[in-house]
Amino acid sequence: MTSNPYPLGLRLDGRRVVVVGGGAVATRRVPALLDAGADVLLVAPELTPALRARADAGRLHWVPRRFAPEDLDGAWLVQVAIDDPVAAASVSALAAERRIFCVRADDRSAATAWTPAVTRHGPVTVAVLGGGDPRRAMTVRDAIRDLLAARLAPGGSARPQSQSDTEVTSAAIGATAAGTPGATGAPGDIGAPAGRQVGRVALVGAGPGDPELITVQGWRLLTEADVVVADRLVPGLLLDELRPDVELVDASKIPYGPSRAQEEINQILVDRALAGAFVVRLKGGDPYVFGRGGEELLACAEAGVPVTVVPGVTSSIAAPAAAGIPVTHRGVAHEFTVVSGHLAPDAPASLVRWDALAGLRGTLVILMGLKNLAAISETLIAHGRPPQTPAAVVQEATTGAQRVLRSTLDAVAADVLAADLRPPAVVVVGDVVHTLDEGPRPS
Repeated sequence: MTSNPYPLGLRLDGRRVVVVGGGAVATRRVPALLDAGADVLLVAPELTPALRARADAGRLHWVPRRFAPEDLDGAWLVQVAIDDPVAAASVSALAAERRIFCVRADDRSAATAWTPAVTRHGPVTVAVLGGGDPRRAMTVRDAIRDLLAARLAPGGSARPQSQSDTEVTSAAIGATAAGTPGATGAPGDIGAPAGRQVGRVALVGAGPGDPELITVQGWRLLTEADVVVADRLVPGLLLDELRPDVELVDASKIPYGPSRAQEEINQILVDRALAGAFVVRLKGGDPYVFGRGGEELLACAEAGVPVTVVPGVTSSIAAPAAAGIPVTHRGVAHEFTVVSGHLAPDAPASLVRWDALAGLRGTLVILMGLKNLAAISETLIAHGRPPQTPAAVVQEATTGAQRVLRSTLDAVAADVLAADLRPPAVVVVGDVVHTLDEGPRPS
């Protein structure tokens, strides 16, 4: 007879946790460890782009090689996230010799610790152990989350589990593009070739960084997904709540670093959906605000795959708000403009009229502009924007790693370098930067 596990909450702040493996499983598990404040040592020859980004940002320590016994020195917990049973057994045996609890992704029965199914509501964490059955744990966890959501929702009732009004069918898009009537049929078959049962795709905006800022619909679709194709900027804790059998595809696009070509991402969405899977394309912020969601929708439409679009909270508004900066304010700014700064102002491919933006009196919000900030500032000043215009940079907004730098347009680029700010960061230019300086700040 198997004994029941003893539930326990681990306080890992500042304590060493060793993670062996740098693939999809580690990508899902590491964010929760970092959220708990653990000193994470990641041992793997290679990492997914999402994990590599965390290592480059100094969030964790990466040892680029295979596991060695000395890696367990000083460890309080070990998570084995590899699919090689022989190697996993070796790691767990060494952990047992040192009396270090070990979680194994390949064999729960051989592990000395289990990771529960978790849901979070502010400071409250609900963890469910399903007696060795991950599906049972997820089912109970989801039921608890629904009950908590119902209690917090207006009127005390949960959101209806109905098809979204924002679904965009591939047949309708194809009809618009080609000028021909769209096909009709069941939701799962719209636009599909006769006799083929296809799945569907949801383009879901995950918000600016805080996992609680995803919409209720976005989270619900995540719980239903068979495949999740995630960007680097999505909140990592959302991935920790996926079902164990969900296929996680790391489609991270690290600025100026390794990336998965957009065409390959499009093909992954189409291939998985045509095989009958429900695919969630999880994107930081909003799918359409510099998220290339339109390209992915068109690729699905061309293949006859129905698409649901779930808007997300965009960092262009959320980042300034989190820093206490309103993008508009009575008597200060009656407009705000959001532009991409990933191309330098003098780049031939740039579509931004920086000379025209310099003449506006409202707020300018620049995404993906940290690398070109010096050139952008110089161009705006050259075309008439006053050098002393207030400017701010918000790094990793709405997360525990948020940093805010306030400066002026002529000095902000140098100040960013001196402060060693990194992407993702949002730049705000305009008098609104100091609007709330004399008043209360958001908590």
